[in-house]
Amino acid sequence: MLFAIKFYDNPQSVTKDDFESDLKRIRYVKRLLKRYKNTGELKVHLILNHLIILFNVFNEATVPLLFYNLEEDLWPAIKSFLIFLNRLPEFPPTNITKMEHDEYCLEELKSL
Repeated sequence: MLFAIKFYDNPQSVTKDDFESDLKRIRYVKRLLKRYKNTGELKVHLILNHLIILFNVFNEATVPLLFYNLEEDLWPAIKSFLIFLNRLPEFPPTNITKMEHDEYCLEELKSL
């Protein structure tokens, strides 16, 4: 939580509730990715909207926040979205760069 507060940058936010509502977007992304994993239903536009807002308010801290809050079985799917948005950090090399991405997600994103 302290990490998220440190990198939070939303000039329109004036209350703690505003911060918490932005932080809840990570939970929304997690829920949407779990639904994709369980049912095969991928809501690409909704996930992209949440990710763009997260990057707007948390900047580069969004990537560690996502990987910290998501289960490992969801990592390949989120990696596909980060590749599409060109937000996957190249330096320093981590296990994320070695990990496989979700091919179906990436194909759906490329078809936009």
